[in-house]
Amino acid sequence: MKPPHAVPEQVPAETTQREPDPSAPLNVLFLCTHNAARSILAEALLNSMGQGRFKAYSAGSSPRENQAPNPLGLQTLQKAGISVDGLRSKSWMEFAGADAPQMDLIITVCDNAAGEACPVWPGHPATAHWGYADPSAGNGTDLEKLEAFRYTLHSIRRRLELLVSLPAEKLARAVLQQTARELPKAQAQ
Repeated sequence: MKPPHAVPEQVPAETTQREPDPSAPLNVLFLCTHNAARSILAEALLNSMGQGRFKAYSAGSSPRENQAPNPLGLQTLQKAGISVDGLRSKSWMEFAGADAPQMDLIITVCDNAAGEACPVWPGHPATAHWGYADPSAGNGTDLEKLEAFRYTLHSIRRRLELLVSLPAEKLARAVLQQTARELPKAQAQ
């Protein structure tokens, strides 16, 4: 992620570092451009799979006005037995302020968001890019798009299974960025 071009009000350095609490969940923010498909799938999946060790959020760099999660994405989550309660499209600026939950890890899930200028995140969290094709893109039928959503959900789930199974020492702040960036490579093996 590149340095921001529009930076939210800076938080004093002494308040940006959260004291490590081994019992606190790891806060993970999934970013995409519109926050309607991939990032929503990842948020719901990690909250379902995280077993209290993770708290997931999602946001977009430029969600459209009145943007909502893609209905086919919500349908895919529901068919997989994953709650869609509380899912909504939102701007990443909701997570850039001093009063927002402090993130430990920020993962971009689309190539567009990975290349965009991001806010300066309070606490300077670890970052990684896990790119996935947009399941809502293209002119396919709803059935074809639904299959694309199922495929994307499965792909995200495989990577998140690796993340949630990591031992605590791999999730420590000092090694989290390297660990998160290596997960796509580990999945390919």
